[in-house]
Amino acid sequence: MPGGRRNPIQMSQIVGAVHNAVNRAKEEAKDAATAFAEGHHLDRHFVDLTIQFIGASGLPKMDVVGTADPYFVAKLDDQLSFVSTVKPNTLSPVWNELWKIKNVPSTATLTVEVLDKDNGTITDDHIGKFSTSITAGAKECAIESPSIRRNRGTFWLKIESTPSTDPKAERRQYVFDGPVRYSRHFSPTVGRLTNLNDARLYSTWKIYIKGVRMFFGDTVQHWNRNYKAAQSIFQGPTSIAVRSTIQAGHRLLYARSTTNGFGIINGPEDVFRLLLHGSIGGTDGLPLGAVTPASPAPYANRVKPAVYTYIIAVEDDSFRFSETGAAFFVDFASKHALHANCAPAVRYSGEFHPRPEGGWENFSDDVPDEGVRWELVIDNNSGTYSPDPMMLPDLKELLQYNFPGFTVHALDRNDPRLAQSREACRAYALQKRGVKQEELQPHARAGEETLSHTAQVQGGAGVEAEKAPDGAAKGTTVGEPVEEPAIKPMDNARKQFSDGRDYLDAI
Repeated sequence: MPGGRRNPIQMSQIVGAVHNAVNRAKEEAKDAATAFAEGHHLDRHFVDLTIQFIGASGLPKMDVVGTADPYFVAKLDDQLSFVSTVKPNTLSPVWNELWKIKNVPSTATLTVEVLDKDNGTITDDHIGKFSTSITAGAKECAIESPSIRRNRGTFWLKIESTPSTDPKAERRQYVFDGPVRYSRHFSPTVGRLTNLNDARLYSTWKIYIKGVRMFFGDTVQHWNRNYKAAQSIFQGPTSIAVRSTIQAGHRLLYARSTTNGFGIINGPEDVFRLLLHGSIGGTDGLPLGAVTPASPAPYANRVKPAVYTYIIAVEDDSFRFSETGAAFFVDFASKHALHANCAPAVRYSGEFHPRPEGGWENFSDDVPDEGVRWELVIDNNSGTYSPDPMMLPDLKELLQYNFPGFTVHALDRNDPRLAQSREACRAYALQKRGVKQEELQPHARAGEETLSHTAQVQGGAGVEAEKAPDGAAKGTTVGEPVEEPAIKPMDNARKQFSDGRDYLDAI
């Protein structure tokens, strides 16, 4: 009112609007400068970055009970994103996570937003954000809230920068370069089972592979307009309802949870040891309520002869897959669409299966897995996206680039060698490993609630998928603590963290 005190909420809104306007002006100026450089053929310099996200301190308390569950989303020019792990119940999180990116313009800006994870809600609480250049060195950044413009803590990171050696850097910018991380998820229905013989039939995996743009460029595989199931998903008056159910199922399936398994893949042995075995130690990270058999299956720790459905996503270049016979596929119009969250295009898709050198038909369980040279047979068998077979060599090179020494066979879905190898894999599972015929295809036991039914009932409400938050960049990597950092580790950071400044002293 005139002469009175201005409403603090209105002031906050005004300050926030001014802050947003300033940011927009900065972005427009940056875009104009880039356009000028390109139009006048000025040389652009590119660098390869290794960013170590160390930690933060002095974060505000966000929860009524407890403190906060902070995580952060880092972006490079809205072209590439990195989502960190959630650190529960702390105001001084230590992440120590690495992010490597090739062919980054030297003028790029790194923006980091810190959020508080709220389980069971669609959105998370905003703590604050900051922006910085990508110049090399240790950085101590003040976290600010755009609405009230006051300090919300301090964030520490370190950047290493080297000139790019890629002669095609201009054409393939912002290339994710590791570390290669994976996450394992479980269908929410698994927790309602009273006896679980094979958790793998309720599991899905996501691997963040590097260098996708180096091998695929901007090429994507659009949905197949000649495939009836794809038509029901992507066109026609009923497609909206079909997509809604599949997308809700995807969010449920890829929900972030404390039971998710995480890790770093350093070589082909890790793929089979961590991802393709029947179990990964203990109860395999099963959700509470899922009861495993009293005694493990005799082949619980052997490489399982199984066929997997996969896609490589456009949004984050992740390699997502699960067993083709996974129970959660029941009643969904497309397995590949479920993994892709109904994306109209993917980088690539199909099926794959592991096999011992020489094929399953020549294998014996008398030979231990450690004494076998394992191979991966991958194809383009996807009706929903019908990938171009001419890109199979690129797919093979991509996987070999991520897993050096890994023997990969990329075969067209119509190749008779593929059919022979796939059927030999399934025959071994049926005859030697006690797999039942119905387990080779999506199935549900009597009285079992399916993921499709859960998705239709809940509509995905209140479930947050493991993806970048709203506004995240189109290439998003989910991070994990680095076990063997490529740059000097921050072993003393946790002990010295209350001081804060010791972070920089330890670098």
